[in-house]
Amino acid sequence: MHEQPLEEEGPLVGEDGSVGYRGVTACQAVGISYRQLDYWARTTLVIPSIRDASGSGTQRLYSFRDLVVLKVVKRLLDAGVSLQNIRRAIETLRSRGVEDLAGITLISDGTTVYECRSPEEVVDLLQGGQGVFGIAIGGAFKEIQGSLSHLPAEPAGGPVPVGTDPSPSEGDELAARRARKRAG
Repeated sequence: MHEQPLEEEGPLVGEDGSVGYRGVTACQAVGISYRQLDYWARTTLVIPSIRDASGSGTQRLYSFRDLVVLKVVKRLLDAGVSLQNIRRAIETLRSRGVEDLAGITLISDGTTVYECRSPEEVVDLLQGGQGVFGIAIGGAFKEIQGSLSHLPAEPAGGPVPVGTDPSPSEGDELAARRARKRAG
């Protein structure tokens, strides 16, 4: 038998003394329907960690961390990620031994779900944990500026006749810096 929603709300104490929340409270906190919560628990997408339903009359009891995971699933759904892809992403994490889903950072483009392990490492969870990479445009901008600081530049108007000193064009900050450096 499935857990029936009760009007009673607030935290409850589990068998081990931990504080937990009934399904109705979890739904209200996360912004999902009771039907979604029940389905996600029955299909093991998000299992209540304090107490799962175990027959007629028993109540599921969700931890605070469970509520965080439920909220993440809801946000991914709201972003357009299919429940199937969310399930695959969570299964990939669990297969790698990640039990505390509340302690990781996920990124999504509305289709794929990525785990952000660090600013440099992002993993595509739908491709079996295949690594992907990000490019910080600001970093690339500075890197190119540094590389160009000691390389020759050519005016946009074409080649400059030999023996003439091109003056930096307006808006060409790099050429202006070089001219100041030569003069200084």
